[in-house]
Amino acid sequence: MKQVVGAALVRHARVLAARRTSPPEAAGRWELPGGKVEDGELPGDALVREVAEELGCTVEVTDWLAGRVPIGTTHELSVALVRLVAGEPEPTEHDEVRWLTRDELADVDWLEPDRPFLSELAARLGSPEPLLRAIVFEEEHARAMADRLTRDGFEASVVRERLQGEDDDEDHPWAVLSDAPAFVVEVLVDEYDGWLDRDVPEPPTAPAPLDLPTQPKRRFRDGS
Repeated sequence: MKQVVGAALVRHARVLAARRTSPPEAAGRWELPGGKVEDGELPGDALVREVAEELGCTVEVTDWLAGRVPIGTTHELSVALVRLVAGEPEPTEHDEVRWLTRDELADVDWLEPDRPFLSELAARLGSPEPLLRAIVFEEEHARAMADRLTRDGFEASVVRERLQGEDDDEDHPWAVLSDAPAFVVEVLVDEYDGWLDRDVPEPPTAPAPLDLPTQPKRRFRDGS
């Protein structure tokens, strides 16, 4: 059997799902990005290569989920947990990507080979924790903060903020979202002349068991 590898790219207790555009029978359905392992290639190396080709970012493999799932009669799928180490995921071979929490895994129509991995993936994701928001006005400062937090082993992402009621582009700051401790983020905030947004939600209660999909979503039309 030839090997196919899928990437469970996890950040902030969310996993990235990608929507297929081809072949016709798979178009509009969702998968964990990845692809075939080439002859003489290690599965982990193949996964890093495939994610770079499909999403334009660099990842590293941290662990493999249990089991392998047949794809037809010639291939079998393995899935690895991966973390983002450089760049931001941008689809090149899919038409949409989406970050899903454990409670949102059932919201998309997964391809059949990915479904057996969802239960373990949900357990690995856990529930999203409140994130600290470090606010700065320069994009380069936000990127530098995120890079330093990532190098220190924390998760960090950069988003564009908008100040309510302001139209001037200079008044739209950048936010670095991270699971790092406050004292770590505060040091960087002071260095880059920003501030720490402490208005975060209360930690979530224990999650209820998930009813994850085992079959494709059914599509019905009037008159069918």
